[in-house]
Amino acid sequence: MVDNKMKITVINGTEKHGVTYKLKELFLEQFKSVAEITEFYLPKDCPEFCTGCMACFTNGESACKDYAYVERIDKSLLQADLIVMTSPAYVMHATGGMKALLDHLAYRWMPHRPAPQMFGKRAVIITQCLGAGAKSAAKDIRHSLSWWGVSKIGTCCGSLMSDIVWDKLPQSKRKKLTKKINKLARKFAKINYHKPAHTKLITKMKFALCRMIQKKVRKSGTESFDVKYWQQNGWLDKNRPWKKPKA
Repeated sequence: MVDNKMKITVINGTEKHGVTYKLKELFLEQFKSVAEITEFYLPKDCPEFCTGCMACFTNGESACKDYAYVERIDKSLLQADLIVMTSPAYVMHATGGMKALLDHLAYRWMPHRPAPQMFGKRAVIITQCLGAGAKSAAKDIRHSLSWWGVSKIGTCCGSLMSDIVWDKLPQSKRKKLTKKINKLARKFAKINYHKPAHTKLITKMKFALCRMIQKKVRKSGTESFDVKYWQQNGWLDKNRPWKKPKA
């Protein structure tokens, strides 16, 4: 492993090698010679559903019954320079496997314990569907990414009307989708990943709102795992996750 090599983590919302998989492979072609790529396939790599037991909120993520699965993915996401998340649209939304993983990572949302690293990351969402639904599936994923603190998010949404097998698609449709995904890949390939992504104002506003909530919880005297985390990071004072911590 080359330490200074760019790292990409890919979360595949299905194990099926269909059109979404093909679009993802076309996107990654721009990076295969320069990046170390780690891929996860759902539901295989996180087969259990979140049961809403709240253990991750009250006692920390390691208290989750499925922590062995979630930890591997979370660690890879935090180490990645670029996050790629893919999902075909199932009933106009992301796959059940993708939703299950996003539920497991609820503790990474800003109202709870967002990872400082996330505020400087870039992400790409790739979705497609037979008919309508690609954009709403992408929205499902974008919602979590944005509340993790990611500001720079690119999307590629494909809409099919004839078939869901890449080789059976009309040549014109394949050409159109290829052009679209390659354009996105070139855009992200030009980025200097040695520099953190810019944190947008909307992300800072979300953080400010969550900070107000955490300060109120602290003032109430409630013993909260999340408040302790915010205090340890200095976010209830002058530190911010998108800035270098103050001494």
